[in-house]
Amino acid sequence: MLTHIPFPPLPAPPSWFPGHMLQFQRMLPTLLNKTDVVLELRDARLPLTSINRNFEGVLQKWRRERGKGPTLGPLVSSDATTTAPVAGPSTVPACERIVVFSKRDLVPEWGIKPFQHAMTAKYPDQKFFFASWNRTRDIKALNDLFVNIARGHPHRPELNVLVVGMPNVGKSTLLNALRSIGIVGPTPKALRTSAQPGMTRVLSTRLKLSLDPLVYAYDSPGVMLPFLGKGDKGAERGVKLALIAGIKEGLYDTETLASYLLYRMNVLDPVSPAYLRLLPPDSPPLLYVHEFLERLAQRLRMLKRGGIPDTSRAAVWFIKWWREEGGLASAAAPALPASAPELGLQSWRRGWGFDLEWTVDAAESGRYDESVIRAKMEECIDRFEEAAQEEEHDGSAISSTQEKKRAKEMQRARQQTRTRARLGAKKGR
Repeated sequence: MLTHIPFPPLPAPPSWFPGHMLQFQRMLPTLLNKTDVVLELRDARLPLTSINRNFEGVLQKWRRERGKGPTLGPLVSSDATTTAPVAGPSTVPACERIVVFSKRDLVPEWGIKPFQHAMTAKYPDQKFFFASWNRTRDIKALNDLFVNIARGHPHRPELNVLVVGMPNVGKSTLLNALRSIGIVGPTPKALRTSAQPGMTRVLSTRLKLSLDPLVYAYDSPGVMLPFLGKGDKGAERGVKLALIAGIKEGLYDTETLASYLLYRMNVLDPVSPAYLRLLPPDSPPLLYVHEFLERLAQRLRMLKRGGIPDTSRAAVWFIKWWREEGGLASAAAPALPASAPELGLQSWRRGWGFDLEWTVDAAESGRYDESVIRAKMEECIDRFEEAAQEEEHDGSAISSTQEKKRAKEMQRARQQTRTRARLGAKKGR
């Protein structure tokens, strides 16, 4: 079992914010005027990193303008196939914010309910749901949720859903699946999908998700943060998003991505990480990426002239394997390694997904149940919020280019104010 897992060195994050993202961000307040439900998709592997904080201000303003709106009551467990009906018809305009964590099959099942409860306690105005697009019951439960909201507002002729989120979290795939469930008969695929980020560049036309009641949805371009942050936090945020193909992979060296992936897989299961099945039998867990890639290249016969292991090819293969197969293997990691208490350690690191990591001490190992895991996750969420507020306060969330642009805008505004004051003074003479 690995007892000390060093954090790998990471490069400064790149900037990737194409013009179509800025255009949609400017359109969002207007789109919300005709929206009843905002469906925000996040990646379950990065449940906190895939939050786009640029959405928060405009979404909170939308809710204030509509009032709190009717509540749905407690959202059912993500394992259920139906949702609780809305209690009685309402004349208040619908205003619901639903957060769906996609790819639930790529995170350990033991952490889903504790995280769901932790997020509900922290953000009571949002409804949280975990889904996998290859699980029909998850899609059916989401469809039932929209239908119930629509039936709870019979005065509205239709329900309009706006789907938002970061790039490559599965927005288009979800809408295609919802159409196939909600519309009777053969339903052609309405939206193009891709494993690469940035496929959807404009707002889609309205897609019909249900006939009775009428439910429509809009697909939107994935919107990345204009700046991923400074220091180690920004560097880690960028690598995480690159690993899930949330930003262009070509902006990063593949060995850097492989190094961070190795670190995270060790944290998830320090006894038997999922990558061991790729190495020769009886190989121990490895801490350092160069040693790991050399062994992997030799096992895969990826050799350069002279028999030198081709670590660059091995890194590309390793990342591709994790995206296609390894994520499922990593999701089988136990909540606590069975051998951990037997090693006599005072504490060890545990994690869930790529965003949540905490320490378990020896006293906690004997009662390491869902309530303890939830408490650990709540602490992680609190640290995330504190760090985000600190970044906003000290300017770490703004790039130097954005700072210069803001300074110029403020200077221009002051000049305009002085000019108007002078003109006003001349007119008053």
